[in-house]
Amino acid sequence: MRPSKDPHACYPLHSTVNGRREACSPDGGVEFADGARRSQQPIKSLPAYNNKAALFLQFVIALFYCKMDPVVARRVLFRVVAALLHVRRRRRVRLHWVHPILRTRNQRGEFHSLVQELRLDSLRFEQYFRMPPEYFDELLGKVGPLITRADTSFRSAIGPAERLAICLRYLATGDSFRTIGFSYRVGTSSVCRIVREVASAIWTALVEEVMPVPTMEDWSTVAEEFEWRWNFPNCVGAIDGKHVVLQAPSNSGSLYFNYKGTFSLVLLAVVDANYLFRVVDVGGYGRTSDSGSLRNSVFGEGLRDGTLDLPPDRVVSGAEQRGPLPHVFVGDEAFPLMTNLLRPFPGRNHPPEKRVFNYRLSRARLVVECAFGILASRWRMYRRVIATSPPVAEVCVKATCVLHNFLRRKKLQSCRRRVEPDIEPSTAPEALRHASRMGANNANRATIQMREAYCAYFNEEGAVAWQPRA
Repeated sequence: MRPSKDPHACYPLHSTVNGRREACSPDGGVEFADGARRSQQPIKSLPAYNNKAALFLQFVIALFYCKMDPVVARRVLFRVVAALLHVRRRRRVRLHWVHPILRTRNQRGEFHSLVQELRLDSLRFEQYFRMPPEYFDELLGKVGPLITRADTSFRSAIGPAERLAICLRYLATGDSFRTIGFSYRVGTSSVCRIVREVASAIWTALVEEVMPVPTMEDWSTVAEEFEWRWNFPNCVGAIDGKHVVLQAPSNSGSLYFNYKGTFSLVLLAVVDANYLFRVVDVGGYGRTSDSGSLRNSVFGEGLRDGTLDLPPDRVVSGAEQRGPLPHVFVGDEAFPLMTNLLRPFPGRNHPPEKRVFNYRLSRARLVVECAFGILASRWRMYRRVIATSPPVAEVCVKATCVLHNFLRRKKLQSCRRRVEPDIEPSTAPEALRHASRMGANNANRATIQMREAYCAYFNEEGAVAWQPRA
């Protein structure tokens, strides 16, 4: 019999197995002299030469089915090489080294046209970049040395100001890389690389300035502000976790699949009384709860081990008879009750004393919800499904957190009044979503007594005139 004329056939119509010449059936099986038949159908079910990996795998499986017969191996190898050459010939020919549209970036790109005009109108510039021109220039001075690239003999590099503009525009809108590439006349792959590099540079340049590791003096200052603004003594921060919705990562299984039926990574944050992020932990799997994210984070480890440099226990003014009380973080029911972590009384239909405690704790914890709301309102990236890999999404989330602190520290209190008409409601389905709850969280007797002491304080010495409405 003659070999098949099918150019994609990689199996001979005759096989030599153990010195015997056997015939191959049309369905890919091999009829042996003793009547046994071995099917080769699993090989034919592979993709038809759509990539080199499939061809190599098909070659290895073919050798296995042919029992490493040298004659058949050479024949199969010849056909695999021929198929590879065929695929190489079919490769799309690149028409342009640089597309003609991209060559006009310096004349017609959005940065060189629209952005320069927006500098004449501070309000519209702030709506475009979520910050006024003077703070854009200050930020550029901090991150510029980290994102400057040298020109090559083939092409000129994109300047640091334009690179920063591309990254901020992505964070502010959440548009696709292709859309931003069309606007700025930059290639899609270049936009992806620029966003990743600039976001990482923003985190590196700002984290030590706007989100340093808190010291004991810093925690004491936060506690004073919480007592003054939110009537909660010894509180050093509000903690919560939110889901950042992602496009389903490849080969991730159910790691990023959360209880709401979407794929996400978890942003765990500690916020002070002024809506500033003091601690952030980004990158937890979406399937992980708030309590699990806390347990797996460096902050959670320090909270368990007592290495966060928190101030010592302090006697609350007016409640000296209760003795010193520990400094605590406040969280919702998703977190466990710990020595330095308070959560509300679980369940419903509580007596008035416990309802007052839950109200006072929830009022102090509201700052972290407000901080997440401000973050998602300013950086509209959180309103979209982030269509990047988890590492890129993680660095973008970290960049928005330090940018949030950077702008809050500049006291842009008018940002809400000036940008609010262009901000969607915080109930948008793509916005930051609450992380899952754990159910029962057990606590030891000492932590339960500590919560009872705070409950008694809020109902007696620390009572306020408006709290009976709770």
